[in-house]
Amino acid sequence: MIRYAALFVLFALSTAPFASAADPAPAAAAATFAAPKNISVDDADKLLKSNPKIVVIDVRTTDEFKAGHIPGAKNIDFFSDDFAKQLGALDKSQTYLVHCAAGGRSGKACKLIEQQQLLPSVYHLNEGFKAWEKAGKPVEK
Repeated sequence: MIRYAALFVLFALSTAPFASAADPAPAAAAATFAAPKNISVDDADKLLKSNPKIVVIDVRTTDEFKAGHIPGAKNIDFFSDDFAKQLGALDKSQTYLVHCAAGGRSGKACKLIEQQQLLPSVYHLNEGFKAWEKAGKPVEK
């Protein structure tokens, strides 16, 4: 039995270079997609303070965005024709916080992100920008 195990190991080692050349990238290198996590305004504020590399995606219209937004946010209008394409082009190694005015559009955006596996690490500001402003959190114009 030991002799067969040793032969198997030798065979496996001798064919490994040939197998790995044709095999796709290991599964561990692939992004793991999880459902976006709903968080409150206070939790979003703590998250942004603890990790300044998080990218805020504001899915409101350009006019809404210009009237005021979370500092450093990137505007991708939910109603744009290429909304999913714009999301899909984002860096998958980043973590994102998605929001709209009150949670409706961003909730739909998060469902799209999850269904199409566009981004692997997403938080959803469930109450939206209006609640952010009402809580006295920083706003940029």
